[in-house]
Amino acid sequence: MSKLKQRKDRPTIGQVMDEAGVGRRQFMKYCAGMTALMAMPPMATTAFARQLRAARRPTVIYVPYQECTGCLESLTRSFAPSLESLIFDTISLDYNHTLQAAAGTAAMEAKYQAIQENYGEYILIVDGAISTAENGIHGMAVGQTFLDQLKDVAEGAAAIVAVGVCAAYGGVAAAHPNPTGAVGVADLIKDKPIINVPGCPPIPEVMTGTLVSFLASGVPELDRHLRPKAFFGNTIHDRCYRRRFYDRGLFAKTFDDEGARNGWCLYELGCRGPTTYNACATIKWNGGAGWPIESGHGCIGCSEPGFWDQGGFYEPVTAKLFSERGQSVAAAAAGVAVGAAAGLAAKARKKKLASETE
Repeated sequence: MSKLKQRKDRPTIGQVMDEAGVGRRQFMKYCAGMTALMAMPPMATTAFARQLRAARRPTVIYVPYQECTGCLESLTRSFAPSLESLIFDTISLDYNHTLQAAAGTAAMEAKYQAIQENYGEYILIVDGAISTAENGIHGMAVGQTFLDQLKDVAEGAAAIVAVGVCAAYGGVAAAHPNPTGAVGVADLIKDKPIINVPGCPPIPEVMTGTLVSFLASGVPELDRHLRPKAFFGNTIHDRCYRRRFYDRGLFAKTFDDEGARNGWCLYELGCRGPTTYNACATIKWNGGAGWPIESGHGCIGCSEPGFWDQGGFYEPVTAKLFSERGQSVAAAAAGVAVGAAAGLAAKARKKKLASETE
């Protein structure tokens, strides 16, 4: 497990919180919330708190490329930990051109100073895809392509967190025919630990939770797409409250039919829950207030590679390929078949029981 290098002249997170007047009870409550967020056992809270207090407050450099600012907007809406708690108590956000007061030359000088003073130790957050076509000229700032900027700032990073589906896999910028040659960070940087936190946008607590857990214990266990398994280890379908209708073969046919009003499964209306790995069903959005399927709309699969090229959002997953890499959704189709068969079997048993009791 890779850990962040720590400068001894930086205060520990525990020292920062002590100076801010954060009491032990409040800190332990914070750590308990974090371990619960990552589905860790309750007994892990004490060890997590000890590791987090001992970790030194790191410099974070947040750079945007081909993006819409939606991921940063989502991050500002994190409830636990909040963005204020994250940047004032846990990390030192030394560069983010949207949140910082400095602009223009002053902003760039702040970034270069942060890189120089913390070379080899800072966490780099990348937001947005990187253009590679024609040597990257389709994305430029201050006379330098995004491609060259990424290579420069990544060279001195201890680890990279790619937030959003664009930074992770290219996102909408990489959708067919991808005229700018947009790619994700991992397609370009091969010599640094990379953690992908995809979504369009990602859940805010997943972004902040990934950063805090990394500070406490290093790079978490990742899946084959470099996503933290704590947040991307299960499909939406695995934890969906409509799963019971799926298992009984009960599917809404339109968004305003009786099935939809009764909360039936939205699979036939294009829900990609069976093939999408994310924590929407458990962490939810807006402080746990709700999530898309709870609002009556199917999952669009925004945390998966190539989700923009999967066809219409309202077509069943079995009508298209799962990703641009040609992975099959036979498993999802088999699941629907099993669900339908289970529904028919349940109806047959009910009919038989009714006939026996007449």
